This record gives sequence, C-alpha cells and structure tokens, in this order.
Amino acid sequence: MCEEVKQIRVYLKDKLLNNNVLLCLENERTQLADLLLKTLDYGESNSILIIGSIGVGKTRLVNSVINELSEKGKFRTDSLLVKLHGLVHTDDKLALKSITFQMKLDNAVDGKVFGSFAENLVFLLGCLRGGEKRCSKSVIFVLEDFDLFCAHHNQTLLYNLFDISQSAQTPICVLGITCRLDVIQLLEKRVKSRFSHRQMFIYPGPEDESKINQLDSVLVHIKWYLEIPYKARIKISENRRKEWNQALDLLLKDKKFKNIIQRLIDLELNFNSIKHFLLKCICLLSNNISFSVVLFENELNLLEKDEIINTLRDLSVLELCLIIAMKHHCDIYDNQPMNFEMVYNRYVKFANKHASIQTIQRPVVMKAFEHIENLELISLINCGNSRVQKEYQFFKLMVTSQQLSEAIGKFCGLPTEVLQWANSSLT
Repeated sequence: MCEEVKQIRVYLKDKLLNNNVLLCLENERTQLADLLLKTLDYGESNSILIIGSIGVGKTRLVNSVINELSEKGKFRTDSLLVKLHGLVHTDDKLALKSITFQMKLDNAVDGKVFGSFAENLVFLLGCLRGGEKRCSKSVIFVLEDFDLFCAHHNQTLLYNLFDISQSAQTPICVLGITCRLDVIQLLEKRVKSRFSHRQMFIYPGPEDESKINQLDSVLVHIKWYLEIPYKARIKISENRRKEWNQALDLLLKDKKFKNIIQRLIDLELNFNSIKHFLLKCICLLSNNISFSVVLFENELNLLEKDEIINTLRDLSVLELCLIIAMKHHCDIYDNQPMNFEMVYNRYVKFANKHASIQTIQRPVVMKAFEHIENLELISLINCGNSRVQKEYQFFKLMVTSQQLSEAIGKFCGLPTEVLQWANSSLT
C-alpha cells in the first residue's frame, strides 16, 4: 500500500474516533457551558436533564463541554467532577461509594467505603454542605442513563442531590442524561418538586428544518470528517491533499451518493452509526480501491441486512399487507409511531375496496400483528405505562422503504391489488 494512502487512513481514523465535534449542536453547547460556568464561577446550583434518542450525541455534548472547561483549568482547584452510570451503580449504596471515592474523601481507602449506608449518606451530605458558599468547591454530577436511577429504592440519591441543588450552601450541578422522553413522570413527587424542570432535548437532525434538512446535515458531518484541512498534521504532499478534497467535493455532489446516505439515514439516523459506516469505508481504502461511490454502496449493501428482506419474503400475504399498511402510515404521518388499531383500520379499508381480497377476522389479524412483533420487524415504544391494552400500544416500524420494495419484488404469488397498494404507498 502507498505510504500516502496509509497516512490518510490513519489521519481519518483518528479524526473519526477521537473527535467530539458538534456541528449541529452549537446552541445546546453554549447553553450547557453557560449553565456549568454559573456553578463553577458564581456558585449557582443547577440541575438539568439532557434528553434524546440513543446515539444522537448527548454524552458527546456533555463530554465536549467538560473537556473544554477542563482545558481552561476549571476542574483543577475549584471544583470536582463526579460521573455515575445507571447500569453500573444499580443502587444508592454503590452510587455513594463511587461518589465518595471520586471526591477523594477521607474514609475512601483503596476504593472501599467503610460504614453503613446511613453513615455514608450523612458523611457525604456533610462534606457537600460543609463550609461557606464562597469557599466551598463546586461539584458537577453527571448521571448517565438517568432513568435507571429513578428505579432506586425511594429515589434517595436523587432526592438528596436535587435537595442540595436547591439549597444555598455547597454549589452543585446535576446533569442527567437519558433517552426516556417521559423521565419526569418517573420521579417521585418529593423529588420532582426539588428538580429545576430544566430540560434540553437533543434531536437527530437540526432543529430548524427550514434552514437545512437531515440529509444536508449528515453531508456536512461527512465533509468535516473526511476532509483534510490545509493545516492538518499529515505527511502527504499538497497535490495529494488537493486531489483528495476535490474527490470528496465531487462525491458529496453525486446524486447516487446522496441516495446511499439517504438509505443510511432511513436505517438509523444518529451520528454514531454514520461514523462507524465511514470508518468501515476508510478501512477499505487502498491503492486499488478509490474513494468512490462504489466503495460506499458496497459497504451499505452489507449494512442493510439481507435477513430482513428474506424475513419479509417469508411472511404471509396478510402479514405483508400489515407491513404495507404500516409503511403507508409512516409515509403519510412522517414516521410517527402507530398502534394496532391504526394499522387494522387501514388494512380493512384496503380489503373492503377490493372484492378479491378476503376479509379476515380481527383476532386472526391480531395474531399476524403479534407475529410481526416477534420477528422484530416492529419495535415497541415504551411510554412508561404498562397497563395500556395491546391494541393501543405504540410501535415503530423497523423496515425501510428500500427493504420492503426489494422484498415485494422477490415475493412469489403476490396478488396484483396488494402489489399496486404497495407501490402506491412507497412513492
């Protein structure tokens, strides 16, 4: 392999793996930095929940702001950073041990905390509340998977953290990171009353869709990750750098490449998955494989699991009709979640319009719907209410238009009416 190609691969891998660039979250970044600075510089206690889907960049946003403040020396002498994770700290006792250790308190020896739960709690609160406000260290608490802390007994930890954040003594800032939109409803009344109710929602695309759509947003990120700037620390010739950037510009303007990225967005819109996709493509670069549309298309074909298409081909006509009804719903209502009643009503309207389509009883349709769920072609959206009847539980369709279209094209013996309905719903 050419030495320059090796250098390009190493540089781009490092850029993808070791950068927390936030091209579309500048407003959120500024807002969060201002909130932390109020705690670090002015001793104001705060609490905030950062909410967004998995992989959208919540943790990346927090880490980016904290790293920037650390580089400015904010965490060296005047403040402490404590990180907890709901999957690791499964009860308040484990969380207290970790807090005590991370704060380097006197009774933490070799990572072990002595004393009962009540004694540790009193000790921790005494340390946080000790001293005057102007000479106390600020403490930043970052709680990953915040919703899991809500399942702790009596929510004791959350209650005390929020209670301290409302007091006028030791300044603390509690940052909760979660993907649960209904997380506020999980808080007990006494905990909720002490929470500031400040929430920051992180979306997979830009907030203002009038300025830039999701595809353009992803292309902006791809350009940043794959471009080699003039001042980049990389041992390649200037001609090679210009040649690479020119090829990248042509690639981003290519309609076929845009269609590939749109297919990737349809699979899952989050920047982590896009970075992983780019990383796989970069690993394939060699002297014989150019930086082209074909490279990305081949990798995307591998990413789009053939098992889903094969699964769709093995469905019954009724089950395929339900999938088509779901896709039609997504097309009309911009990928909003659906329940069985919505899908069933859409299917019944279709069946009543065509005499050749046999009317099937509701329990049989429900059984087919449950089979689709078991095949994981749809995913249940947890709304925090387990008492909702099956017919009214909301689901998200996990099949893309491309996968459904390919499966229908390979489906043997599909009635003409169903084929026409599918084509009308996919246009």
